[in-house]
Amino acid sequence: MGTITTKDGAQIFFKDWGQGQPIVFHHGWPLSSDDWDTQMLFFVQQGYRVVGIDRRGHGRSSQVADGHDMDHYAADAAAVVDHLDLRGAVHIGHSTGGGEVTRYVARHGKGRVAKAVLMSAVPPIMVKTPDNPDGLPMAVFDGLRSDLAANRAQFYRDVAAGPFYGFNRPGAKPLEGVIENWWRQGMTGGAKAHYDGIKAFSETDFTEDLKTVDVPTLVMHGDDDQIVPYKDAALRSVAFLKRGTLKIYPGFPHGMLTTHAGVINQDLLAFVRD
Repeated sequence: MGTITTKDGAQIFFKDWGQGQPIVFHHGWPLSSDDWDTQMLFFVQQGYRVVGIDRRGHGRSSQVADGHDMDHYAADAAAVVDHLDLRGAVHIGHSTGGGEVTRYVARHGKGRVAKAVLMSAVPPIMVKTPDNPDGLPMAVFDGLRSDLAANRAQFYRDVAAGPFYGFNRPGAKPLEGVIENWWRQGMTGGAKAHYDGIKAFSETDFTEDLKTVDVPTLVMHGDDDQIVPYKDAALRSVAFLKRGTLKIYPGFPHGMLTTHAGVINQDLLAFVRD
């Protein structure tokens, strides 16, 4: 584990375990690389080198005031990759991390990336626009900002206990450890970074980035995702990718990497090995 300092002074925390082909994990909002614990342990045991990055303002990276946008996120990831001199890497991103992967591969990954995975990911664009009429209304994201600013601790508890993992569905059995771990990760990061990050994950248009990505890319999404609806995300993203493969999981929630880790890990392994 270590840190690097970016050109604008942000300290970016990363984990680096194992030997072999590198797999780089990009986490969702407002979490940290800890959200990938299950996958990182699984892949290091399979003989891979695993790298997890805490986005600026998240987890153990510094709570800088500025730079909470996709251009900086991707550049920060590139700085870690360059520092570790990773080549032939597989980049896996969940939710906001999927946007980060898309922009990183498109703008910084030439010659360094072997494959990419977009899981429950935000591209092409979440917010409703004239070009994206099926997107979510801006009022949804304004509501997130309002709830965060009013009581971030309670807001994060409610997200984790409800729609993120599908624990609000009839018959679901909430897992207190999972809820508390989500809350822990969120509260470790900075309020301003998370507030600004809502704009980054909801309003960034990744259409041109997706068209540029030329490595094999697996697009994974649950069809019961209450955070990033799959029809306006995965189904549209794969249409823009040159070498995209789509896999939809019936009944899986947004946080399927945790709730259905056994299935997800095996599918990721098959894609990485293929």
